[in-house]
Amino acid sequence: MSGLMAIFWKELADHFSSKRFIILSLLIYMAGVATIYVAAQNIRSGVTETTQFIFLRLFIVSGETIPFSFPFFLSLFIPIVGIALGFDAINSERTSGNLSRILSQPLYRDSVVNGKFLAGLVTLAILVASIVVLVAGMGLRMIGVPPTAEEILRLFAFIFVSIIYGAFWMSLAVLFSVFFGRTATSALASIALWIFLFLFMSMIAGAIAGAIVPIDQNSSLELVAHNDEIYRTISRISPSTLYGETVQVLLMPELGNPSLTLMLISMYAGGMIPTPLPLGQSLLIIWPQLTSLIALTALCFAGSYIRFMREEIRST
Repeated sequence: MSGLMAIFWKELADHFSSKRFIILSLLIYMAGVATIYVAAQNIRSGVTETTQFIFLRLFIVSGETIPFSFPFFLSLFIPIVGIALGFDAINSERTSGNLSRILSQPLYRDSVVNGKFLAGLVTLAILVASIVVLVAGMGLRMIGVPPTAEEILRLFAFIFVSIIYGAFWMSLAVLFSVFFGRTATSALASIALWIFLFLFMSMIAGAIAGAIVPIDQNSSLELVAHNDEIYRTISRISPSTLYGETVQVLLMPELGNPSLTLMLISMYAGGMIPTPLPLGQSLLIIWPQLTSLIALTALCFAGSYIRFMREEIRST
């Protein structure tokens, strides 16, 4: 345990003092502040006397100046931060020759990989929690509407899910860091997979769904729903889709299950206002997505752990 904590504190200090982390943090803070500022300016146009969860709307409202919401920016920047924290966790130590010197000390090998992953996870958690608290405080000051107890709990759940989402990308980067000898290769592999899953997976899912169940403007609601079901099933291969659906349920309680989006749209068109789901039911809905993210994170970390424990490390 002492060896694990020594690696943990050393890596944690390195993360917070690195220029790479400082630049990424400032970028995320500026993006988050900008989106909340635009949301606070436009939130009054979409609020009526019957509107519920007004404080949560700060995190989902976008504007003409910045046509993206706060969760979209997090889904874009959290993978970058996770990759930046993990892509050189092992191979940089191996290339510099520090790894053999570290393991020559009275230190268990698993303490190295566990300490590095734990330090990255804590760094990521502090970053995500601080930016959410910052934008929530700004929004509270700008709109003057305090959050309810349920809204606070939903924000805590949102922070937890965001940390798990970032932990997956960090564990994936650590996995590539163990398997590839060069830091540039592990970084490019992590970024390439992120771009594929974030940008192209939805296109592939749409093409497959359109080939299996073709639809047009005259298609019935049943065919459109079947096409949407196939599209969502395939697109859930991407962790970005799992994270997006989870955030939607947490921050937009009136939408409920993402699989029923078409039904809800028809209800809005007919003048009906869906009843917001309580927090307990929202957590039950997102449970499959959340467990999938946790399982993917555990698989990536287990792969890097097993490979690192079996790796032959020679002194240089």
